[in-house]
Amino acid sequence: MSKKLRVILSGGGTGGHIYPAIAIANEISDRYPDASILFVGAKDRMEMQKVPQAGYEIVGLWISGIQRKLTLSNLLFPIKLLSSLWKSRKIIKRFNPDVVIGTGGFASGPLLKMANSRKIPTVLQEQNSFPGITNKWLSKGAHKICVAYDNMEKFFPKSKIIKTGNPVRQDLLKTEEKRDQAITKYALDPEKKTVLIIGGSLGARRVNQLIEKELGFFAGKEVQLLWQCGKLYYSDYKGYTDQKDVQVHEFLDTMDLAYAAADIIISRAGASSVSELCIAAKPTLFIPSPNVAEDHQTKNAKAIVDKDGAVMLKESELDNKFQDTISELLDSEDVQIKLSEGIKKLALPNATSDIVDEIEKLIQNRAVRN
Repeated sequence: MSKKLRVILSGGGTGGHIYPAIAIANEISDRYPDASILFVGAKDRMEMQKVPQAGYEIVGLWISGIQRKLTLSNLLFPIKLLSSLWKSRKIIKRFNPDVVIGTGGFASGPLLKMANSRKIPTVLQEQNSFPGITNKWLSKGAHKICVAYDNMEKFFPKSKIIKTGNPVRQDLLKTEEKRDQAITKYALDPEKKTVLIIGGSLGARRVNQLIEKELGFFAGKEVQLLWQCGKLYYSDYKGYTDQKDVQVHEFLDTMDLAYAAADIIISRAGASSVSELCIAAKPTLFIPSPNVAEDHQTKNAKAIVDKDGAVMLKESELDNKFQDTISELLDSEDVQIKLSEGIKKLALPNATSDIVDEIEKLIQNRAVRN
């Protein structure tokens, strides 16, 4: 491309929308070191901290989602939407992007709508097997929709869908080579099985309650626990680190090594986690959060379970089925091999590169037409 590339990305509210956007931005920066990249997020949401930490400029819109009950925020929604559309129009006019990319979250709605109205190419990246309301709303105007699951034509125009997978951190691609390093990093016993528990960066209350309740069971199995309890719950559970074979962490900042150390993984089923777990290819028990929009974590997990890539328990099943389910994972080598092989077949490790390839094609086609 002869002229300097200009890109706007928008995605936020949760890490599942933010980190894919940052991964895409990093890939664009690697290919076009002089590219101008701007993020647009929602004021007061986590993207306003995470994006600058990754080295990118971000502008905030006054926007939020609609709550399921009558609140002041709901009454203000029409005003917020109009304000965000007006500000998005100003941002696009001033920045003059070649392409606008949305990875989900409220802020991407008005921004991509305004980009469409000005005939600027737009790309959606949908992480989940059941799309969020914003991406569904934007899909008719989008030029391309990059997805991670099959059968997405139920939600989006079939002609626009490209299955790329979800962007993942590049350091996850060779975890099998890092086992010794991981054992050293976390001071683990190489003769014992390690169970890794991950409930997201903030933590998962029900998963933490389960692990606390089952500590005696795990001790009887003589396994060691690498337990990420999350920022919200660390003060409640950190004392268990004093127990033999139990490590409680607020956050695991070397996830590649955590995956490398694990023999069995217990995890929520957010889209980014599922994509990472496909690449890590370890026997996995999903415990989906029932408290997310459209119950999409259950749908994400089911897409893996249906292809013999993992097992799943709903929160309502934990009291009756957890011990039997995790025992089979720990004790049966046949089950471990079947699940590892099944989930690995679903991995799409080149997702970030493939998404940026599609963005490049779109920009080049526009340049030819102009």
